[in-house]
Amino acid sequence: MTAAVADPAQERLRRWRLVLGGDAADVTGCALSGQDAAMDAALTALYGKGDKPQRGRERSAGLGASAPSVARWLGDIRTYFPSSVVQVMQRDAIDRLGLATLLLEPETLEAVEADVHLVGTLMSLSKAMPDTTKETARTVVRKVVDELERRLATRIRATLTGALDRSARVSRPRHHDIDWNRTIAANLKHYLPEYRTIVPERLIGYGRAAQSVKKEVILCVDQSGSMAASVVHASVFGAVLASMRSVHTRLVVFDTAVVDLTDQLDDPVDVIFGTRLGGGTDINRALAYCQSRITRPAETVLVLISDLYEGGIRDEMLKRVAAMKASGVQFVALLALSDEGAPAYDREHAAALAALGAPAFACTPDLFPEVMAAAIEKRPLPVPDPA
Repeated sequence: MTAAVADPAQERLRRWRLVLGGDAADVTGCALSGQDAAMDAALTALYGKGDKPQRGRERSAGLGASAPSVARWLGDIRTYFPSSVVQVMQRDAIDRLGLATLLLEPETLEAVEADVHLVGTLMSLSKAMPDTTKETARTVVRKVVDELERRLATRIRATLTGALDRSARVSRPRHHDIDWNRTIAANLKHYLPEYRTIVPERLIGYGRAAQSVKKEVILCVDQSGSMAASVVHASVFGAVLASMRSVHTRLVVFDTAVVDLTDQLDDPVDVIFGTRLGGGTDINRALAYCQSRITRPAETVLVLISDLYEGGIRDEMLKRVAAMKASGVQFVALLALSDEGAPAYDREHAAALAALGAPAFACTPDLFPEVMAAAIEKRPLPVPDPA
């Protein structure tokens, strides 16, 4: 038997009914039942009357005041909607209905769809989180971190290992370290036609970067409230970089104070719960701390991740960046390290950094390995075209 094909006109009415919500503006005359009715109830709980006065059959928003009712709602939306939609609805629930408070309850946390935005919310709540919830919260965050590592770790290790090898070329390489393409190109003038071969007078090879630390990487991350997703991604990347023997990685987070989280890089979840979102911003103070830890400027890459709203001494910040660049430090300024595009940022400070040869731009997690590889090899950064 062939399954019956839904009437296109009736399907359009059904979809409009779900969008309109059955209030006074609904002129579809379409009744819902079964799963459609359950989907409508889940949408009504979140996108109900809003700020409008209730009339007739208008939706009235609300998830109830208890964690169990929220947990049931979270389970419902995971049943009826795809993961990407669930994540959007969760964010809207946090903004519209005060769901953040109920995330302090373990049963609510167990029901959520974990993503980077949820981790950011948990970071902001960490100080108020009761002990009964903290272990559940760590489990949720661990799920997100593990997924990010699975997606990003292999690529950054492969990309940076190649960049480190290329940055450590030597003139007397061992046989298995010879860069044959560059060696042949450099010795073409020594081609012997009668033997149809090249006699290389100069060998070009890769240094064995894994034998010792070749580069110093400092991630200096703004932990103001708008930078939550960037903090999460920086924590994951910091942990991956710290696992590479040829790179010494330091992770510094800051607001008006500066905290060095390098000793926690073996576990990015510890790093995430070691941050505190919110507060002011003193970029100059953070850069001063980072500058004091640089011992090999020519082999150091410093990545500042900040929206550049400086609450400290602006001129000193710029002088510090100029001094580091003059000493040989590769300075990278990222307005964000996330999939969300550029946040609101201080355009005057961004322009000042660009004038110093350090363009500031938003970077996605997928682009970050290429940015780091370019910085390590001291070639132009792959700055995305502005939207």
